[in-house]
Amino acid sequence: MGIPDFQTMMRPVLVTIEGDEPKSLAQIRAAVAAALNVSDDDRLVMLASGKQSTFDNRVAWAVTHLTQAGLLNRPERARYMLSERGKKVLREHPERVDMSVLAQFPEYQDFRARKHDKQTEESVSVVSDELSPSEAIGKIVEESYDTLAAELLDRILAQPPTFLETLSLKLLSAMGYGGRESLLEHTGKPGDSGLDGVVRQDALGLDLVGVQAKRYDKDSTVGRPDIQAFVGALQGAQTSRGVFVTTGKFSPAAKQFAENVAMRLRLIDGMELTKLMVRYNVGVQVRETFDLKQIDEETFEE
Repeated sequence: MGIPDFQTMMRPVLVTIEGDEPKSLAQIRAAVAAALNVSDDDRLVMLASGKQSTFDNRVAWAVTHLTQAGLLNRPERARYMLSERGKKVLREHPERVDMSVLAQFPEYQDFRARKHDKQTEESVSVVSDELSPSEAIGKIVEESYDTLAAELLDRILAQPPTFLETLSLKLLSAMGYGGRESLLEHTGKPGDSGLDGVVRQDALGLDLVGVQAKRYDKDSTVGRPDIQAFVGALQGAQTSRGVFVTTGKFSPAAKQFAENVAMRLRLIDGMELTKLMVRYNVGVQVRETFDLKQIDEETFEE
């Protein structure tokens, strides 16, 4: 029957994971292939990059969407279990589970809202017909990056609070602040109200940037009092520049205060944080590379 699209794979993925034991991606792939009668030959069909099979790629996308909708839990690294919501969806939809089913859940709506381009896999061919190859590839890459950013935020929230502090410093280093890691200092302690880190822009430490990192739920809001406290911490460190990073959002009052205070403050919310991570290759790695080629006109010139 060939290789089904990733939405067709969603219900078989749920059926596969049903049970008391976490399942690995390898177990999920094998069971889905059997359930959908995907042949061994079809499972070997590769993406254009030649670095991953089309089947494995689509199973991974199905798992990603189901996880973002709250139907799957990740109790340990690279292993999945069915959530109570997943069990309920499996009972209520005996024929098919797809994106239209997932759209009822707020978490999935937020996941889709974080994407600039809400193209589904089925619409990729339409995009390719309307755009040049370069533009079409750009659209697909953008879609992939938005999905990756959403996954990154979930992974960060699953880590201890101090993880965000060290991650923020690592990101700033990747962005060129401090020049090298030896000029970035993690100063935060559990429960403290001071700075979580300091970026020394010069070897003598005369030019400092204070860093504050707060791990909040993605829908929680950092208010003006938090920014005011941050300003106080910056004053205590005798610096007038600071970066406040959160996995949540900033209230309008917090943003307004940051703009008007007599300091140079940069607020980075959860959405921007993960997009910066993707852009500067922090917490991610390149999986595939495509070469888009064109005619070399010089070869054919007389």
